[in-house]
Amino acid sequence: MLKHWPPVNTLRGFEAAARLSSFHRAAAELNLTPSAISQQIRALEAYLGQPLFFRIGRSVSLTDAGYDLLSTTQELLQQLAIGFGRLKQYQKPNQLILNTTPAFARHWLLPRLGDFQREHPKVDLWVFTTFEIPDMTIQTIDIAVRNDISSQAECSFKVLYADRLYPACHPRVMMMPPEKRMTLHGEREMDWSNWVVGAGIDVGQQDHGLNFSDPGLLLDAACSGLGIALVSELLSRPARDNGMLQPMTSQTIRGQNWALLTHRGSEENAQCFTEWLVRHLN
Repeated sequence: MLKHWPPVNTLRGFEAAARLSSFHRAAAELNLTPSAISQQIRALEAYLGQPLFFRIGRSVSLTDAGYDLLSTTQELLQQLAIGFGRLKQYQKPNQLILNTTPAFARHWLLPRLGDFQREHPKVDLWVFTTFEIPDMTIQTIDIAVRNDISSQAECSFKVLYADRLYPACHPRVMMMPPEKRMTLHGEREMDWSNWVVGAGIDVGQQDHGLNFSDPGLLLDAACSGLGIALVSELLSRPARDNGMLQPMTSQTIRGQNWALLTHRGSEENAQCFTEWLVRHLN
């Protein structure tokens, strides 16, 4: 491994000279003198310990090593250009970074994002989903909407919605005999043991079946007709409205609270989203 890399400007000079087959044309493209390009190439050849160009008068052509390096250099410079371009997204004046769970983003937020964009077209909302709880004291996050968070330093905390859970399935699964219905199992609050203790109603759930760690995927599975599942009242609302999900009983049990964390340095910028969110949750 090389301990030191040649300067990027040297690689840019080499790439232009190799692509244009001319030190003079490379100099014109990069707004340098031909002697500056020639000096860059000589420095690069000395660094690599081998020639990169054949020089015949004012004409130049690549050696085999030069052709090899050209491919690598063009790929490197392209990736640098893409990387530098990506950094512009961190400087948008109206950017708002929202952290939430994949389940909330897919099942609640996504169906309503068009409405938010129509109301606030100048806000550049960045939806950043994670299964892990973010640390907003060290991460660049303006607001977080999750059902697994508590208060954090440098943030305001507000409970938004007290969720309820209920057993549900696709309408065609409801038409099946109970013994034919597959049971879909989730983790933590979506585990059927919570239903047994909280409601005490047998809806035909079985100990065996399909198991899901992601509550959003569990809801997708129920909506697609794979079986019966214990689902979130909040997240399943669009599916119920669209006729993809049917409650198996009117009984519900307590779920987790959905809460809002807002970084104190972002409260003014986040106000429009917070107001929109509260209005649509209730």
